Amino acid sequence: MTARRIALLPFLFATTVVNGQKTARTYAPTFDPRTMSATINNPYLPLVPGAEYRFQGTGASRGETTIVTVTNQTRSIRGVDARVVHDRVFRGDTLVEDTYDWYAQDAAGNVWYLGEDTKEYKNGKLASTEGSWEAGVRGAEPGIAMPANPARHIGELYRQEHLAGVAEDRGRVIAVHASITVKAGTYQDCVETEDTTPLEPNVKERKLYCRGVGLVLERESATTSSELVEVKRGTSSERPPRRLRGS
Repeated sequence: MTARRIALLPFLFATTVVNGQKTARTYAPTFDPRTMSATINNPYLPLVPGAEYRFQGTGASRGETTIVTVTNQTRSIRGVDARVVHDRVFRGDTLVEDTYDWYAQDAAGNVWYLGEDTKEYKNGKLASTEGSWEAGVRGAEPGIAMPANPARHIGELYRQEHLAGVAEDRGRVIAVHASITVKAGTYQDCVETEDTTPLEPNVKERKLYCRGVGLVLERESATTSSELVEVKRGTSSERPPRRLRGS
């Protein structure tokens, strides 16, 4: 596939004036496949093959366990070899959600989100694939999962994903020196983000990403969260990536 420069949708990112007031600043780097790699070493979202993260839910998510595994696989998306991350959610011992996410990192160190294949199960049967999308398919565009230098973009809005009416998550860095204690340990120098989506305007999620680890806490409300309870480090010596069938 010939590499092409992809311009992000400008209406989502340009600073606009509404009723005489400016909206939040935005961060919108250019997605250039020629600079992308499946090797992801951003300190706040390192995705090293073999790493595994286990999360436990509280509140409305109590009883849920999420296991995130960084695989040695890549998937070709829009001319980019993207890292495949396997995300499974269990309620008790029952699998309720099974997702493959795709990430890549540009030369500047921004981690890009290129899509997901998600399946929800009910009573052991496939119930929904809602939320699935892939950059370049049906007009879907990639977004930023973690800026290269979050401290430079505090308060700025950045698109995390975009498929109109399906996946429209947006993020905003609100702190860069946060500290947090979860079951997996105590972490400092953490980036705190606020995630929103126009599809659910009343929902705001807070997430903390800590240096050298990645995501350690996702808080949906004052009582509902998912926190890191165990982490298995990957290896920095990557084997040659194994292509997924059909990629």
